[in-house]
Amino acid sequence: MATLILLNKPFQVMCQFTDAAGRPTLADFVDIPGVYPAGRLDYDSEGLLLLTSDGQLQHRIASPDQKMAKAYWVQVEGEITEAALDQLRRGIILKDGMTRPARARAIAPPEVWPRHPPVRHREQIPTSWLELTITEGRNRQVRRMTAAVGFPTLRLIRYRIGDWTLDGLAPGTYRKQTVHVPAPPASQRPAATNRRRSASGKPNQQRRTTRS
Repeated sequence: MATLILLNKPFQVMCQFTDAAGRPTLADFVDIPGVYPAGRLDYDSEGLLLLTSDGQLQHRIASPDQKMAKAYWVQVEGEITEAALDQLRRGIILKDGMTRPARARAIAPPEVWPRHPPVRHREQIPTSWLELTITEGRNRQVRRMTAAVGFPTLRLIRYRIGDWTLDGLAPGTYRKQTVHVPAPPASQRPAATNRRRSASGKPNQQRRTTRS
């Protein structure tokens, strides 16, 4: 069993426990020693961040090989179109290669906390929201994807990682959860020490010698 911390990371908080520039960090919100983030969330992004002291659980959550789905609520500049959503679903060519197909759908503005400072709006340009679910974790990937289809991201909230969600968490608060971590596959376990056996099938006993 392992302990998992579910934190609603506020806007403009570093995803680490120290910062030489004096910016807000996780230490301002999490007072549990020995835990560390399982994955990253940008300084200017908000929402669900998972922390643990268990290395195996951290790998299960953060490793790209696990392809754990992460859902984001994204406020974009302009009225998102079905054509843009379809591009996101098929995959987008970014500078670091093609993204995996995503799940994308337009949503009504979610009932979320006000951001401080608030999103800057332009009177002549509307905004809209979409839910984007990806199984990758490239640097600023969601922002790059929406920009590539012509809808720059204004606000980004991570709502879900795997089966864990933000539900019930105000910004800057967390809850603890106990998680069962499955044993790794046999191929990843340390090799057992083989004992030499005699013809009878019983382990050979090594003779001890006593030095005077």
